Amino acid sequence: MSPSNLEILAYEPTPLGILCLRRRELLNKPGTVVTEVTLNHESLMSSYHTASERALASVALEMFSGQEIQVLVGGLGLGYTASEVLTSNRVGQVEVVEFLHQVIEWLAQRLIPLADSLQSDSRLRVSQGDVYERLWHLPVKQFDLILIDVDHSPEEHLNGANHLFYTEEGLQRARLHLEKDGVLGVWSYAESSPFADALRNVFSEVHIKPVTYKNIHINETLTDFLFFARG
Repeated sequence: MSPSNLEILAYEPTPLGILCLRRRELLNKPGTVVTEVTLNHESLMSSYHTASERALASVALEMFSGQEIQVLVGGLGLGYTASEVLTSNRVGQVEVVEFLHQVIEWLAQRLIPLADSLQSDSRLRVSQGDVYERLWHLPVKQFDLILIDVDHSPEEHLNGANHLFYTEEGLQRARLHLEKDGVLGVWSYAESSPFADALRNVFSEVHIKPVTYKNIHINETLTDFLFFARG
């Protein structure tokens, strides 16, 4: 760790803006080192707060019974959703679609905390692409679970074209990519009544799970929202 208590692991321009991967020791928790991602100098994710990313996977797995579960994850990030999926021995394969090749390179270069365990699991496949564009078109394969953790919320998108996914038409198209009784899970940092309504108009079963945690970086209690749908 550098004298400034901050180590920049990667800093590069992307189609979405300046992306930074950094590692630092928490001043209020000496000895605790976290890995963080910022986009355009705004916090995007932290290895210290991962409860909702993990819950996106664990709740979806609880909702689906079966073996050799096929999972599509939209967004690699620091890998916590994919990692949680892979903890289940009922999972047969996990495909992660990540928009930014730089994030995939972080995994390949072992710059993120879970890189070793993720790369050693033969069930994981990571590819570059736009998961929203894929779900808009007819499927070449169907999945038991589709887990999306890309945008900040259904109303706040990292990419302008993403908004179509959150419409009824977008959800109807995404539903075609699910197997019978398959589960769609979507992460959001905020509640969204319009998105919940769109889900209810497309799926027969919808659950919204709040995940509350104390964000020690800003000393505030925050709540993320997970949207689940099937049928």
